[in-house]
Amino acid sequence: MMVSGNSKEAEAFKSMKEWLKETGGYGIIDGGLATELERHGADLNDPLWSAKCLLTSPHLIHTVHLDYLEAGADIISSASYQATIQGFEAKGFSVEKSESLLRKSVEIACEARNTYYDKCKANSSVDDNKILKKRPILVAASVGSYGAYLADGSEYSGIYGDLITLKTLKDFHRRRVQVLADSGADIIAFETIPNKLEAQAFAELLDEGEVKIPGWFSFNSKDGVNVVSGDSIKECVAIAETCEKVVAVGINCTPPRFIEGLVSEIAKVTSKPILVYPNSGERYDPERKEWVENTGVANEDFVSYVEKWMDAGVSLLGGCCRTTPTTIRAIHKRLVTRRSLFSSSSSPHH
Repeated sequence: MMVSGNSKEAEAFKSMKEWLKETGGYGIIDGGLATELERHGADLNDPLWSAKCLLTSPHLIHTVHLDYLEAGADIISSASYQATIQGFEAKGFSVEKSESLLRKSVEIACEARNTYYDKCKANSSVDDNKILKKRPILVAASVGSYGAYLADGSEYSGIYGDLITLKTLKDFHRRRVQVLADSGADIIAFETIPNKLEAQAFAELLDEGEVKIPGWFSFNSKDGVNVVSGDSIKECVAIAETCEKVVAVGINCTPPRFIEGLVSEIAKVTSKPILVYPNSGERYDPERKEWVENTGVANEDFVSYVEKWMDAGVSLLGGCCRTTPTTIRAIHKRLVTRRSLFSSSSSPHH
């Protein structure tokens, strides 16, 4: 059943290709959530990571979503990447409370979108630091991998062991995906998928027919050739390609220097829009649970890749870990010319 709080966007969103026509041929995904929450004062040293804020400081999540919209993001992702019913239960919450926290993650993002639209109405002046422009904004319900729930860094290796089967993964994700899909989101972002088995599990869940909204699949790589488990990127993308409910496919949480090569491989096996939202290039140490300083690229360097990615065929782009609203604002600036060219070439000639 669809939630009554659904926006017109959610009712109308069926095709990523159609939506992209309305956004000038390109869409901007938001940036990192955890880093920004910490910057606003949240303590995320917890297996629930940014999902912890659903319990302790939902207002901060709202603030960060709004920051990204005001930086020019067209898609904001809910704070549910590491939010799982099993993870909340391990903290002592009932199934009902766990499900209500999942719903809350999407509701906060939808509220932030409404707040943003209200600000657009109220503010007609141009503020250089804030982009206040009414446009079709999508709320993506973020679904992290099984490895993200384990909180042991295995979403960065994709090695789950022989005990984890296709059925295990489908059973693990099914209810969570269902709850998120019914919470008012426009799309489900299946993110940081580390292996082919989990992609297959997500595709089969979408094909079961209970999930009424589309999804995107986004894989991660640490060598620029395969997904992190060593599975072939082409084989992983082929799974997305054959699933009708997957409306975009691409790469996230991967160093910027690998993106162009991966996109050229993805483009060979998909006709769906390609998305990329890399991390800053910094290395995460799963044992110390912290980012290794000075291993990434500066904002300007990150954004300098944007043209190459679009030339390679990317139409949805943003940032993942350690990227900020500043990154997104810079991407927005880079897209202005491309979008106006797209709009003028696609408008009817008289």
